Amino acid sequence: MTFATRFAPSPTGYLHRGHAFSALTAFEAARAAGGRFVLRIEDIDRTRCRPEFTEAIFEDLAWLGLDWERPARVQSEHMIDYEAALDRLRGRGLLYRCFKTRKEIVEAAASAPHGPEEPFRGDPLPPEEEEALLAEGKGFAWRLSLDAAREALGGFDGLAFVEDGHGSVQARPDLAGDVVLARKDVGVAYHLAVVVDDALQRIDHVIRGVDLFEATHIQRLLQALLDLPTPTYRHHPLLTDAEGRRFAKRDRAETLRDLRGRGVSPQALRAELGFS
Repeated sequence: MTFATRFAPSPTGYLHRGHAFSALTAFEAARAAGGRFVLRIEDIDRTRCRPEFTEAIFEDLAWLGLDWERPARVQSEHMIDYEAALDRLRGRGLLYRCFKTRKEIVEAAASAPHGPEEPFRGDPLPPEEEEALLAEGKGFAWRLSLDAAREALGGFDGLAFVEDGHGSVQARPDLAGDVVLARKDVGVAYHLAVVVDDALQRIDHVIRGVDLFEATHIQRLLQALLDLPTPTYRHHPLLTDAEGRRFAKRDRAETLRDLRGRGVSPQALRAELGFS
């Protein structure tokens, strides 16, 4: 039996303790199983990702004592793979152009019968209306139609994934609504890029934070629609600070570069995080 897992950070800032915990969790699982550990740089958000953060990821992980297959996969260098997946879905009539802005969607959700938490559901516009908006240069996103996906699969009852330690979990992609799979400013969205990459890199164990558990449901649907294998999943608890808050870039959590700068050794950090 093979074992291959990955750590897939986005270079939108410097890594912190939470990233180190997740990377070490995946790395040690691969090492214990005699398997593969893969590093992937998820840099499709060109407005926030920076090359210097990518280089810092390599430096920080090497400092931690991690090793990975070379070269690391950098998503922005493989857009053709994601376009091919989008073309497959478009060719099956599973995607539609959505011209609504984020503001319009939020406003519509606030007035929805079940409140702002109701997942977004849309419909393709009539061809003449769509053509007029395209002629105006109106921006749009490609959304996955849950109705079309349900029809293509004959329902979602057969969709499930294995959560390590918890057994089979019934996938509920309907809870996410009609998710965006591509935008004008970003050629592909996270959900699609992830399932394509996991298949191409032969990842059979996805180890990541529990904050991404809900994302697994829609990713399981995409795997079914694209006839891709489904890995085993393990969603680990998030590392928190003394006040119980999760470490986050937006909160300017102390970075691994900061720790190195004040003389913390990688061995000390590994021990702090529970790794010998």
